[in-house]
Amino acid sequence: MIQFAHTNYLWLLLLLPLYIGWYVYTRRSRYPSMGLSTMAAFKNLPTSKKVWVLHALFGLRVLAIGLLIVAFARPQQSIRWTESSTSGTDIILAVDVSSSMLARDFQPNRLEAAKEVASQFIKKRDTDNIGLVTFAAECFTAVPMTTDHAQLINYMNSIDVGLLEDGTAIGDGLATSINRLRDGKAKSKSIILLTDGSHNAGQLAPLDAAKIAAEYGIRVYTIGIGRNGTAPFPQRDAFGRVYEVMLPVQIDEKTLTAMADATGGKYFRATDADVLEQVFDEIDQLEQTQTSVRKFATAEDTYLPWALAAILLLVFELLVRNIFVRHNP
Repeated sequence: MIQFAHTNYLWLLLLLPLYIGWYVYTRRSRYPSMGLSTMAAFKNLPTSKKVWVLHALFGLRVLAIGLLIVAFARPQQSIRWTESSTSGTDIILAVDVSSSMLARDFQPNRLEAAKEVASQFIKKRDTDNIGLVTFAAECFTAVPMTTDHAQLINYMNSIDVGLLEDGTAIGDGLATSINRLRDGKAKSKSIILLTDGSHNAGQLAPLDAAKIAAEYGIRVYTIGIGRNGTAPFPQRDAFGRVYEVMLPVQIDEKTLTAMADATGGKYFRATDADVLEQVFDEIDQLEQTQTSVRKFATAEDTYLPWALAAILLLVFELLVRNIFVRHNP
């Protein structure tokens, strides 16, 4: 089915009958004439072939102009739904947004470094359904699973500390992620949970949530973000001035490892931005399964053949008019 991107241009086709009328009306005035008392002597003379050629050339010009108008209107061929097989998986990114994610052992802080690396990870997974869950003392589904990765990255860049009550509800964060994944169509389902602390809030214990994930066949990849020992944490004094305090890094690696092991996933420790990037690169090698993807391309431009046909007709008309039917001066 042919459709047009710029239908307003098609109104120009109404000018073609006016152009033809103008050609007929002005034809006599183009050639010299003389008055005769009778045309009887010339009545049976045949019309010159050049006259018919000139009419035909004008017809070609009209046709070429019509084709150009159609080309300017951008004809498009509608394309139906198509199915293709591609590799992909369903993924939820569960990101800790508690206040400790402002620690400055990453530049500019843990949360911003995690957002940057996670965004690069999303860009590489163009056939995957990916969603985003944020958690602190409470949980929030920031972006349901989607293939609109531009929207996902935009929202990823907007998340910040302070949007949720402070704390670290790892179990609830994982449970919320499971709820978003369990009805996914892909055979491979994964959760990437990133935190820098220990479970201290929420209703569900992390290991209990991991067992639920295992029942649904969901692999959990846990990432502990923060360097070993101590890290600089921003604090404010009574006058609102920011200063840094060195505090111990407390990541419950034992629980995070057990969560990953229970689901067939893996635990990673990211001590700086380069290691964090390597962690996401390794997770990028997750097992992918063949899934059927339906795509619909609304239209495909087909104006080029119309434009080429118009140009060829105009070139032909000019060549014939100036070489074979040239007028004497």
